[in-house]
Amino acid sequence: MHTATFYIIGIGNKAPIFTPQQLQYIQNSHVFSGGKRHYELVKKHLPTPHQWIPIQSPMEAVFEAYNTLSTPIVVFASGNPLYYGFANTLRTAYPTARIITSPYFSSIQLLATATNTNTNQLQTVSVHGRTWHALDAALIQQKECIGILTDRSKNPATIAQRMLSYGYTNYEMIVGEDIEGTNEKFHTLALSTAATMQFHSLNCVLLKKKSHRTINFGIPDTDFLGLPNRPNMITKMPIRLTTLHLLDIQNQQVVWDIGFCTGAISIEAKLKNPHLTIIAFEKRAICADIIATNQKRFGTPGIETVIGDFFEQDLSQYPKPDSIFIGGHGGRLIEMLQKIAPYLKSTTTIVINAVQDNTIQAFKKGCTAIQYTITNEMLLTIAPHNPITLLSAKSTQTTTVYS
Repeated sequence: MHTATFYIIGIGNKAPIFTPQQLQYIQNSHVFSGGKRHYELVKKHLPTPHQWIPIQSPMEAVFEAYNTLSTPIVVFASGNPLYYGFANTLRTAYPTARIITSPYFSSIQLLATATNTNTNQLQTVSVHGRTWHALDAALIQQKECIGILTDRSKNPATIAQRMLSYGYTNYEMIVGEDIEGTNEKFHTLALSTAATMQFHSLNCVLLKKKSHRTINFGIPDTDFLGLPNRPNMITKMPIRLTTLHLLDIQNQQVVWDIGFCTGAISIEAKLKNPHLTIIAFEKRAICADIIATNQKRFGTPGIETVIGDFFEQDLSQYPKPDSIFIGGHGGRLIEMLQKIAPYLKSTTTIVINAVQDNTIQAFKKGCTAIQYTITNEMLLTIAPHNPITLLSAKSTQTTTVYS
């Protein structure tokens, strides 16, 4: 394919009525593409003969078929192809292509209109073939109205189950099934009801907030489930919030929490920046259940936990961190810094909280070895506990010292 041209026509879940311009695209073409359902809806409008390229997995095969052609391709897609749709997929695959899109209503628009929903504050996310990340962030932010594009596994029931698990009972769910189809239905449901139901495979969801869930800006230490018989094994709340400041948590995308224990740092970080990707490492297997309980207690899904000896982990499989918090090192701090060094970005910040002077000195020595410089050194005391030295380091020559 030399200079690719795509005409993308959005259609609904019923026999389409094409505009004169869309009909001209169709009549002047002989190569068409779309899903199986789209073909059934449009085939009577297509010229004879014509070639149909089905859009299905794997997408590489679809693109290979496109690449053999030198003529324009008319693509039929659901709803608005620019709205989490195929037009965006094509733009990624063919950045220099000529792409002309004529949209239809998105399924979320149709659902909102059918249920007389005010969409002034609507935020739409997609879990269709995607992770839970965007929905998790919208829930943690407690958006007033959330539209969700679903798929077969991330459907209204599993969405409701996930929300109930993390305490987001302050929403009601509106489900649209087979919108514009012969089995069209609309439901307004409590999450507990939606969690037990089965729905048509073509569906989308609106979540409406009924009340605001209050979580403290700094969570009291005693609210966390901790290690059995070790209540002090937690980064204390004032230290925790200062640590998040040093990690510059609101301006980062990826954070590693090494030695997460109760998960307090990861959980507070996720609450402050719901869009964060957090990889939390911990050697003690018991902590897997502890952090899971605390995540559900404070409504912070989406933290990836890695259980096992950090020094045995393959760090190349995780996204490179913008910030790292070292909460535990097993007396091998210099070795730990050397292990993480190959995965640091030029702007990555490393933060540690130290009680003992030998930890402070080991951190400074280890940072020097990986060409990092101490940028902050703070001594904080939270009565009646021992003084804590908070240190941060970056690959930079700028140093600010506080005491």
